[in-house]
Amino acid sequence: MAATTGTTAPSQGEDSVPGSARARKKPRRSYSVGRSAVPYLLVLPALLMELLIHLVPMVVGVVMSFKELTQFYIRNWGAAPWKGLGNYRVAVDFNGAIGHALLHSFLITCAFTVLAVGFSWLLGTTAAILMQDAFRGRGFLRALFMTPYALPIYASVIIWAFMLQHDNGLVNHVLHDQLHLSDKPAFWLIGNNSFVSLVVVSVWRNWPFALLVIMAGMQNIPDELYEASAIDGAGIWQQIRRITMPSLRPINQVLVLVLFLWTFNDFNVPYVLFGQSAPPAGDLISIHIYQASFLTWNFGSGSAMSVLLLLFLLVVTTVYLAFTSLRGRRTSNA
Repeated sequence: MAATTGTTAPSQGEDSVPGSARARKKPRRSYSVGRSAVPYLLVLPALLMELLIHLVPMVVGVVMSFKELTQFYIRNWGAAPWKGLGNYRVAVDFNGAIGHALLHSFLITCAFTVLAVGFSWLLGTTAAILMQDAFRGRGFLRALFMTPYALPIYASVIIWAFMLQHDNGLVNHVLHDQLHLSDKPAFWLIGNNSFVSLVVVSVWRNWPFALLVIMAGMQNIPDELYEASAIDGAGIWQQIRRITMPSLRPINQVLVLVLFLWTFNDFNVPYVLFGQSAPPAGDLISIHIYQASFLTWNFGSGSAMSVLLLLFLLVVTTVYLAFTSLRGRRTSNA
């Protein structure tokens, strides 16, 4: 056993044996050192990939935000002059054209995120509670509800773009031609209706993930709690309020945070839905930063906006985790 693990303390008898006995310990010590390094060697590829994929581009983006990196320095980024905090001053100058447009995009993104995350969580939680008890067809409904999350995002959003067309889209055909709910076909991809289209597509895309996480969390709630509460006369609403929701609090803490980060940074849905020219009502901040970088060729200004967005998300995440953790401790101590 001692030769296998290399951690067993030597016995008093072994210490008293000179020469050959100590010589046999040396390979065992080196084997122990090599084995202790195995976890670090296993983590090393993932650490290098993390540095290569995330941290290095992030550091490069921060450096770019302090430079006047325009189309004149595309071929030689190192020759771009330093601008200091000039890009940040322009981005937060809300009286100027660039700062005012960035603030408008930020407010649109906040409203979009609140609605999309709220409806996604509400639909996922409601469906998970309704499908908690076994019934015929539950497996089929689970598979059906997971379909939007399983589809490739580009294919599913392109289908939505066809459905939301003004002249021959399915949505206008149903609402206007079949149900006669409107006087004329609506424009869903331009104007103020583009914000509604964004929220609908985002909720359709994300609510199955909320359903999946909530269903997994509800599997850990003991049935005895519901049986005991039913004996005491608790109704379904009291069981949801007193048992289900408190038991799902740690799950919801992570779920809402993940949905918030995904939705606030969402680039695929508005880009595929509107293309490079998003309407003002659908001008999410991810698309706005992309346009500021690649359409105006001012990568310094776009990088400064990206850094500001990163700082905002870090602050919101820190405050959210601190608030929810403190609230959870107070509830558990009560």
